[in-house]
Amino acid sequence: MTRTPPYDPAATTPPAAGRDGEPPIRLAILDDHEILLDSLASWIEKNAPQFDLVVRASSWLELVHSEAFPTDLVIMDLQLKESVSIGARVRTCRAAGAKVVVLSAVDTPEDRDAALAAGAVAYVTKSQPMTELLTAALAASGRGPERTAPTQQAWRPKPLIPESARPRLSDGERQALVLYADGRTTSEVAQAMNVQYETAKTYLRRVREKYGKAGRPTSSRADLIRRAAEDGYLT
Repeated sequence: MTRTPPYDPAATTPPAAGRDGEPPIRLAILDDHEILLDSLASWIEKNAPQFDLVVRASSWLELVHSEAFPTDLVIMDLQLKESVSIGARVRTCRAAGAKVVVLSAVDTPEDRDAALAAGAVAYVTKSQPMTELLTAALAASGRGPERTAPTQQAWRPKPLIPESARPRLSDGERQALVLYADGRTTSEVAQAMNVQYETAKTYLRRVREKYGKAGRPTSSRADLIRRAAEDGYLT
């Protein structure tokens, strides 16, 4: 049986455009395979007017340091040469206000579960035709039956912070930060650490204070996730 090659413009037809008057979906693509990145980007630019491709990144740092980030949607490869985990990448994008579709050459329950648990809205394999990817991307962007309002947040990530300039966190503070950045409430952080609620609350307060003194705001959970990602805690 012959399979339709993925991302073959001659073999696929883009889904219908969104509702009249809707702005295009600001899209970023992250893939460290240059040929695939160019092929996918070119196809979308020529055949999918629903999307405005504003970032084509071949590395994680290139994506998050782009002036165009955060976008409405990020299509990212599951496996990159960089050591940042898929969970950390997805959580960072979600904290910035970007929805994520994960694209993978493999399809294992472990990889799929890790991506979706981190907050990815869809998981598409590279063996599927382009129509499947674009349909998932449109649905993820709220252009499907269950539409949601887009989230807009301004974020301009700083360069990676050298270790010498990072706040000195205790083991407890670091653990509380990672658990909180992973989406847990303060009560759930306390439970996971097997400490009292007030202890977990104190850890998080100290984390905020230390980052504040370093001139790196942490007034919201999204800010804390960004700081944790910048300092390499979400791996």
